[in-house]
Amino acid sequence: MGSDELNAMAEQQLLSMGFPQDLAVEALTATGGDIVKATDWILHKDSCNFNPKSLSPSTTDEHSSPPPFQPKIDRFFQFQSKPLTPTFISTLKHTVTTKGVATREEEVEEDYEPQLTKRPKLVVESEQEKKKKPPHEPLSERMRPRTLDEVVGQDHILAPRSLLRSAIDCGRLPSLLLWGPPGTGKTSIARAIVNTCSASENNTYRFVSLSAVTSGVKDVRDAVDEARRLKKKSNKRTILFIDEVHRFNKAQQDSFLPVIEDGSVIFMGATTENPSFHLITPLLSRCRVLTLNPLKPQHIASLLRRAATDCNKGLCCSMGEMLKIEVNDECVEFLSDNCDGDARVALNALEISATTAAARSQMARGSNGELESAVITLGDVKEAMQCKHLAYDRAGDEHYNLISALHKSMRGSDADASIYWLARMLEGGEEPLYIARRLVRFASEDVGLADPSALCQAVACYQACHFIGMPECNVILAQCIAYLALAPKSISVYRALGAALKVVRESVGQNEGVPLHLRNAPTKLMKDLGYGKDYIYPPDNPNSSSQTYLPPSLQGYKFLDWPNVAANDRR
Repeated sequence: MGSDELNAMAEQQLLSMGFPQDLAVEALTATGGDIVKATDWILHKDSCNFNPKSLSPSTTDEHSSPPPFQPKIDRFFQFQSKPLTPTFISTLKHTVTTKGVATREEEVEEDYEPQLTKRPKLVVESEQEKKKKPPHEPLSERMRPRTLDEVVGQDHILAPRSLLRSAIDCGRLPSLLLWGPPGTGKTSIARAIVNTCSASENNTYRFVSLSAVTSGVKDVRDAVDEARRLKKKSNKRTILFIDEVHRFNKAQQDSFLPVIEDGSVIFMGATTENPSFHLITPLLSRCRVLTLNPLKPQHIASLLRRAATDCNKGLCCSMGEMLKIEVNDECVEFLSDNCDGDARVALNALEISATTAAARSQMARGSNGELESAVITLGDVKEAMQCKHLAYDRAGDEHYNLISALHKSMRGSDADASIYWLARMLEGGEEPLYIARRLVRFASEDVGLADPSALCQAVACYQACHFIGMPECNVILAQCIAYLALAPKSISVYRALGAALKVVRESVGQNEGVPLHLRNAPTKLMKDLGYGKDYIYPPDNPNSSSQTYLPPSLQGYKFLDWPNVAANDRR
C-alpha cells in the first residue's frame, strides 16, 4: 500500500470524527501522516477556542470543530494507519455520545458503508431488559438454603444441641462425610455451614468446591496449597468440599489423609453410596459420617411453596419477565408425593410446569397485550413429572436394601409385602434374572425339605424369565414369589450345612481322613492297602445298621435336625 493511499485512509478516519477536511489535511501534513498524532494536534490546536455552548444539535454540522474530549486519544485507538473496524466505530460512537458531540450515528455509518458490509449494531442493555432475561441457573440451584436455619428435613443433624451446631458455635468444625440420597441437601448443607460460620464472629472460612467426576489429585493438591498459603497469610481456614467423593479410587482418597491429619483443610465429602463399601477405612476414621434422610412430603411442600413466593430468586424469575406464577395446593401435594423425597426433582418439575403455564398465558394475552398471571394446573405438573420418580440404583445401596426386604418378607410368609417389594424393584429397572436367581437360593435356604418342589418352581421361574424377558416375565416372578412366601418353611438343610462347615473350620489339627471302608478301590494296589475293606452294600443288606459313615471322632454327631421317619413315609 502506497503513502498516498495511507494518507487518504487517515484523512477519511479524521473526517469520520467530525473534523473539517482542510483541518484534517493540515494536521496530517504537520504530523507526517500519523493519525494518532494528527488527532492530538487538532485537539490541542483548537482547545483554547472551543466553546461547548456553541455546539447544539441544531447548529452543529460536519465542519464543526470537536471538543477536547480526550487529550490522550491513543488510549482508545491503538493503531497505526489501519483500516476501520467495527470495534473502532463502536468506540467512536460511545465516546462522541458520552461527551456531547452532535455528530449523528447515521452520518458516521453512511460515510463508511462501503467499508463495513457486516457491521454489528451497538447494543446497550438497560436494567429493565436485563430483568426480562431468565437466569441461567435452574430453580433448584437458585433456591439452595443460604444458612442452616433455612435447611428443612434434616433436624436430626441440625438440632440446636446437635454435634454440628455445637461445633459451629465453638468454631471447631470437624471433617465431615455427608451421606444420603440425591436431592436431600448434602451440597446445600455444606454451603450453609460456611455461610453460618462466616456470619458469626471470629469464624471466617473459605469454601472450595470440587467434584470427583471432573477433578483429580492435581486439583486437590492445588486447592490444598492455596489453603496453606491463605492460612499462613491471614489465618483463614479453607473448607474443601468434594462432591461424589465415592468416585475417587483408593489412591486418590489416600491423598486426603495427610492434609486432614495436619489441619491444612477442613474436609467435607458428599456421597450417595454407602461409605462402608466405597470409602477407605483411614478416611472414615478421620471424618464424622452424617446420614441424611430422604425428605418427607411436608418438607418438599414447604420448599415448593417457598420457591413459588420468593420474588428475588424464585419461580417468577424463571420466566424472565417477572411473571406472577400461581401454584395451588393440589399441584404442590402431587409433586411432594411423587418425587420420592428428592427436592431437586420436585423443584425442577415445578419450573417446567411454570414454563408450560407461562407459554399458555402468553398465547392467551388480552387485547391490551399485557401478560396475566400464569396458573399452574395439575395437568402441567403431571406432564412435567411424566412418571413417579423412584430412587433406585441397580448397583447401589437401595438395590441391596430392596432385595433384603423381598427375601425377609417371603421368609415371614407375607405374600403381599413380597409382591410389593418385587414391584418396587421391577419399576426401578432391576434385572429380572437377578431376582430369579435369588428365588432359587431362597427355595433351598428357607423352604428346603418342607416343600422340595419349591426348588423346581424357582428353577422353572428362572428359565421362563430367560426365555421371554421383561415385561412379560413380571407375572412369572410374582407367581413364584407368592408360591415361596406361602410355602411351608424349613431351614434344617441350611443349618446342617452351617454346622458342618463350622466343624470343618474349627477342627484341631488336620481333618481326619476318610475311613478305609468308605474309600473306593479301583486298582489291586488300593485293595491291598485296605481300601473298601468291610464295606457293607446297603441294597443287599437293607437291615444293616452297624456301618458308620463319619470319621471316628465325629461318631454320633447330628448336623441335620430332621424327623427320622421311614423312607416310605417321607415319600
